[in-house]
Amino acid sequence: MSTELASTIAYLCRALRAPTIGRVWQDLAATARGDGWSHEEYLAAVLQRQVADREASGTRMRIAGAHFPALKTLEDFNVDHQPSLRRDVLAHLATTIFISKAENVVLLGPPGVGKTHLGIGLGIKACYAGYPVLFDTATGWAARLQTAYQDGNLEHELTRLRRYKLLIIDEAGYLPFDADQANLFFQLIAHRYEQGSILITSNMPFGRWGEIFNDDIVAAAMIDRLVHHAEVLALSGDSYRTRSRRVLLTPTPKSGDQPQQPSKEGQFSAVEKGSDFSRR
Repeated sequence: MSTELASTIAYLCRALRAPTIGRVWQDLAATARGDGWSHEEYLAAVLQRQVADREASGTRMRIAGAHFPALKTLEDFNVDHQPSLRRDVLAHLATTIFISKAENVVLLGPPGVGKTHLGIGLGIKACYAGYPVLFDTATGWAARLQTAYQDGNLEHELTRLRRYKLLIIDEAGYLPFDADQANLFFQLIAHRYEQGSILITSNMPFGRWGEIFNDDIVAAAMIDRLVHHAEVLALSGDSYRTRSRRVLLTPTPKSGDQPQQPSKEGQFSAVEKGSDFSRR
């Protein structure tokens, strides 16, 4: 092959912003000649490599832009520790079809049962599917909305957030909001109603959201919009973070000692915790 032709192809790859083609076309050409590929097969192979690299790069950018606090996948989630979690619903959510329909996901349960892990895992699935995602805690979202409101840019900020097909609101319920913050949160939920997906995690059942937002009416209106098109998953059980620690801290009974039953106050009861969420 002439140097002039190679230079022309290199220039065309730069002009088309197709660096992968510029890297692989010669090796693939040698393979094509050796294996007797048709022109069409060679062209398809070159384009497939370019598209695969571009998609991988886009996925990395979307994951970085989502600002996840950690990278946790659904594949790493131990579903055996969550017998109450419906596997069929989780598998459906993993397809990210709910995002194309602007539907929501609500994960309810006590602390430490994997709500954040599932939220991040679904968010990463969305990034791989090509959807822009943005993650923050509930207090982080409240601060963002409050800053936009104080700067007179709330409507602009709500419109800008529309470009994210999935917003993840983590840890709603750990800190209560004042009336102004609750109103801003309601505007975020209302602005995305049937327009974009929200995934929200909370340690509080719906019946106690009035405590989070300091107003039963605002909470009810928010819940109404969230669950109209939503999958609500209720998780229960012991905290992952304290389960192993409790085992380590439990003293080994001496020979002849009667084992002591843990006090009811000190236990995490899967039945009691689950009943708060599953009955709603």
